[in-house]
Amino acid sequence: MTKRRLNPRKLLLSKWTACQPQNREKHFLVTELLCDETGDVQQVELQAVLTRRSEWLDWRHLQDSEHWSMGWR
Repeated sequence: MTKRRLNPRKLLLSKWTACQPQNREKHFLVTELLCDETGDVQQVELQAVLTRRSEWLDWRHLQDSEHWSMGWR
């Protein structure tokens, strides 16, 4: 697993590409951040561009370059 450095506070409205798309959902947009009581980002809401389906994901999973690629490709 290759990790990239991310600033979790700058993830809102960032674009991501799934390296292994399912159900033709390849491109995603971060639409919301879930923070704890201290203000630290815990999870992000990813919305599929094609279907508008949303899912919550621990933001650290986006650091895994085997599953996620930054930007739309």
